[in-house]
Amino acid sequence: MENVGLELGYALDTFYFLMCAALVMWMAAGFAMLEAGLVRGKNTVEILNKNALLYGVACVVYLVVGYNIMYPGDPVNSVIPGLDFLLGADNATADVVAGGDGAPYYSTMADFIFQAVFAAATMSIVSGAVAERMRLWPFLIFAVVMVAVIYPVEGYWKWGGGFLDQLGFQDFAGSVVVHMAGASAALAAVILLGPRKGKYGPNGEVRAIPGANLPMATLGMFILWMGWFGFNGGSELKISNVDEANAVAKIFVNTNAAAAAGMVVAALLARALFGKTDLTMTINGALAGLVSITAEPLQPSAGTATLIGAVGGVIVVGSVLLLDRLKLDDPVGAISVHGTAGIWGVFAVLFSNADATFMGQLIGTVATFAWMFLASFVVLYLIKQTMGIRVSDEEENAGMDVYECGMQAYPEFMVGSASPASGTPSGGKAAEAKPSGSQPSFSPAQKPVGG
Repeated sequence: MENVGLELGYALDTFYFLMCAALVMWMAAGFAMLEAGLVRGKNTVEILNKNALLYGVACVVYLVVGYNIMYPGDPVNSVIPGLDFLLGADNATADVVAGGDGAPYYSTMADFIFQAVFAAATMSIVSGAVAERMRLWPFLIFAVVMVAVIYPVEGYWKWGGGFLDQLGFQDFAGSVVVHMAGASAALAAVILLGPRKGKYGPNGEVRAIPGANLPMATLGMFILWMGWFGFNGGSELKISNVDEANAVAKIFVNTNAAAAAGMVVAALLARALFGKTDLTMTINGALAGLVSITAEPLQPSAGTATLIGAVGGVIVVGSVLLLDRLKLDDPVGAISVHGTAGIWGVFAVLFSNADATFMGQLIGTVATFAWMFLASFVVLYLIKQTMGIRVSDEEENAGMDVYECGMQAYPEFMVGSASPASGTPSGGKAAEAKPSGSQPSFSPAQKPVGG
């Protein structure tokens, strides 16, 4: 009977892990909808193509090499992981029923698919930040390197048993390991790309470039919120006893509380600053609350989780405005949501986790940022020098959809944009396509900064 109980627990934990992986995979749809809603209509197909393809690329590359770098069987040392390819066999029944502390309690294949969708989510963060001016295939080439090496190395440092884990760095589900890591790579790309045409005026003024479909962006936010229950809940890894089931339930409650508080506080702050309730700030606030609680969704009380999310909502509004002052053009606010809120989240761990230390959290954050930013900058710079990463002025004016994908998302509504058949703007007047900065001005509250 004991063996039956062990096998049943293994099956239940594996099933739970797989369902959480499916929820995190669904976040790919959330990123796609969010980003497609916050770019202009002329760039919608390209951003959807980018999100679909990056998921496929990430899954293939992580299967071939990334997973084994992040979780090496025989690491070189605590900084440099080993190198191996493809996946081995799953757990045997004898290993499961043997019991004991070292016995596996869920499938290694379930672990792989859960980690693979995390890797894809990290790359999705970059996608939104480089929207509307980075060429599709250079982006996908970068995705190969990012998911094969750059992300798995820093993931190994914490989750694979590397030096950050040994130092006591605490990051339960990835406020820094996933979210700030992706934002660090995004920052490197934004610096190398430069802003969209017309985003900033000659005197430093910030010009609004509204997204084409805010209902779609809002749907994307709710899909991400739903997926986050798998993101944080699945990171508990187990649900087959009373204590673990209660822990998972608490994670769900805290995750939801932080998102709700971040959303409400960001909306209130936007109203106070702009005199309007900016939907994009509402969206950003919810996502910032989710990122903020990801580093430690289990230990805080529901009230503390609400406070952590609320602070995330304040921080993300300030970060979005600051990045615009620095002329760092992030069309969907990915760096602020995932980076700035991620840093706050990992230090918020100090309020509830007695195992966390300030120096451990600081070293983990700095080391992760330095590696992700510098490695990404070098790879993107090499791609820029060899094949280029930014579309031409003509392509940017007319829209990336036709030039990169040969089609339009809203053809019946696109007036004066490029013709799918010819690949040139209607009437052949590419030079007459207006830059984004020629649009009417908008109030600060209308400024599209979600993501």
